[in-house]
Amino acid sequence: MIQTTGGFNSAELLEQESACVLKDFNTAIAQEIGAIATKIGLERNLGIEISIRMGEWEIFKAALPGSKQESDGWINRKANVVNLTKHSTMYERVRSEEVGIDWHSQHGVEDATHAIHGGGFPICVEDKGFAGILLISGLPQVDDHKLAVEILQVFLNR
Repeated sequence: MIQTTGGFNSAELLEQESACVLKDFNTAIAQEIGAIATKIGLERNLGIEISIRMGEWEIFKAALPGSKQESDGWINRKANVVNLTKHSTMYERVRSEEVGIDWHSQHGVEDATHAIHGGGFPICVEDKGFAGILLISGLPQVDDHKLAVEILQVFLNR
């Protein structure tokens, strides 16, 4: 069987979410995170799309050279998963594989609207919880996920 989820386990993915909790989140912080993501993407010549959202409000978006219009659909489908569960799309995929459930049936949604593919990552704030989403699309799902975590770690360690 081909490993498509990076060898992650759900406990490790929850630890990543805990390690990426911010002190605050607002439009200025979203722009700063977006700038970090854009800089990394351009430096590495990654054909990615980046989106940062607060609920349904997209407060940052960048389509880097080499990105494709189809990433819009992936971004929206990943955002729907994170808005529904408040967890990363990679966590949702790995957890559903670990427990052997059909994620879409379990949540009463369709794959056409909800993608459990890496690259959707919750932005949580200390003492407030879920506040937004960082979305990356355009790379293999494990790389989309790892890049989202890296971007938030760079922001937290700046």
